[in-house]
Amino acid sequence: MPLVAGFCLVTVMWGIYVRVFASDALVVYCAHDSVYSESILNRFSKTSGIPVKIKFDTEATKSLGLVELLVREKAHPRCDVFWNNELLGILRLKAQGVLDPYKGSGASRIPDKFKDPDGYWTGFAARSRVYIYNPKSVTSGLSYLSQPDISRSAIAKPLYGTTLTHYSVLWDQLGPTGLKAWHADLRERGIKEVNGNSMVKDLVASGACDVGFTDTDDFFLAKESGADVAMEPVLMKDSAICLIPNTVAVIAGSKRKSEAQQLVEFLLSEETELALANSSSRQIPLGVLEEDAIQKLPEEVKEMSKWTDSAVDLTRLGPASEACIQWLKTLDE
Repeated sequence: MPLVAGFCLVTVMWGIYVRVFASDALVVYCAHDSVYSESILNRFSKTSGIPVKIKFDTEATKSLGLVELLVREKAHPRCDVFWNNELLGILRLKAQGVLDPYKGSGASRIPDKFKDPDGYWTGFAARSRVYIYNPKSVTSGLSYLSQPDISRSAIAKPLYGTTLTHYSVLWDQLGPTGLKAWHADLRERGIKEVNGNSMVKDLVASGACDVGFTDTDDFFLAKESGADVAMEPVLMKDSAICLIPNTVAVIAGSKRKSEAQQLVEFLLSEETELALANSSSRQIPLGVLEEDAIQKLPEEVKEMSKWTDSAVDLTRLGPASEACIQWLKTLDE
């Protein structure tokens, strides 16, 4: 009996320990791929001494599921920091009052066109919209897509993911009429619409298509797998380039605001941007880098870093995105 009683006591005490200390953990909702983000968050926890509990999204829902969850939890937030892998969801959260403003030293190293002017979110470590193409079949993605027949090209369905950001930028730049005409023209000339950028990448990498719209991270995955592919940036109006940053924000109502702000500073640091630049996704640093840090960048990232000067200003994209989404929902009704 004493042994049983002792075991029960240990079990009870362990349950109390888990409840108490788990409640002290900083809760992070993270839409960036766990293969890249988990090690960064674990390093933050190790260096700061702040325990972190991470909730990832799923491949099926991308970041949309976490955005919707944060909206549902607005009255009783469980999350302290949201690390999103794109922009539009964070704009929606700001509009619905889910975010708390925070301007720290980390944000000061990020150019204005990649952060909210009021401090509700800040971007870092971007991907770019690019053409991925087979250099044995075509000389460039843009030249191929100028032809009458583009049936050997592909684009992700535009209602989700970074293709939605691409379309939202075009809605803002060209206006509704211009974007609708552009989209209709692609369809009339035979472009394939598929389920996601990774499928676009696979079609070009396998030779089933010659050209596709995708992001730099998918291009580098294809390249590392041994595929014979090349890329070039998709140019928007006035030759602007569509860079899509990761974004980070503190959740309104967080009871761990000080710890949340520490994590924001860590994610916006030179150290984190270098880690993501050197990962397989080859993400593009947005903040100012010291010379010794620049030398630590992969050569391809050094080249892509030049694109930041020509990047589209994304800070005012919210209204265009909402209007674009409403139109896209009607396309195949």
